[in-house]
Amino acid sequence: MIASVRGRVAAVSPDGAVIEVGGVGLAVQCSPQTLADLRVGQEARLATSLVVREDSLTLYGFADDDAKQLFELLQTASGVGPRLAQAVLAVHSPEVVRRAIAGNDTSTLTRVPGIGKKGAERLVLELRDKVGALPGDGAALVGVGAGAVWAEQVRQALTGLGWTAGQADQAVAAVAEQLDGGTVPPVPVLLKQAIRMLGTIR
Repeated sequence: MIASVRGRVAAVSPDGAVIEVGGVGLAVQCSPQTLADLRVGQEARLATSLVVREDSLTLYGFADDDAKQLFELLQTASGVGPRLAQAVLAVHSPEVVRRAIAGNDTSTLTRVPGIGKKGAERLVLELRDKVGALPGDGAALVGVGAGAVWAEQVRQALTGLGWTAGQADQAVAAVAEQLDGGTVPPVPVLLKQAIRMLGTIR
């Protein structure tokens, strides 16, 4: 797996770029937004995902790791290949896509060429529990970094125990409010608090 490339931009075309790495020019497929930041002759770093097919090896490039991770996540949904996943990221930012999936916003998803109403509903159904904590959610109330980590771990544990994603989100938000920016306890302690919260939410 080629996780990222860094090197001089040798060429830029409408659908990709050539990055010279160690004397080798790597052809990388990129969205228009990613290409807009590349300049021929300058150094660039792209997060990459290698898609292997029987008759081809295609390297897809992204401005950051978040976009790459979402590109790979989208392909775990039925009927979504690399081209459609890239089309999603060409139309929307990763945050917009995550929010649309988490919030059952199919109208946003259908703005992507190639995704109809049924396709959007399938994306929501299959990926809603996988998109992770979002910026601005209750989990973010305890700050960045460690807050997002514990929140996602607690959320996954709750859904694994049988609660819905919505109930898990409510419990995580309630626990985050109680922390009030203080020291974050160990995850098992936070999980117990979240389970107690669910007793009152129900």
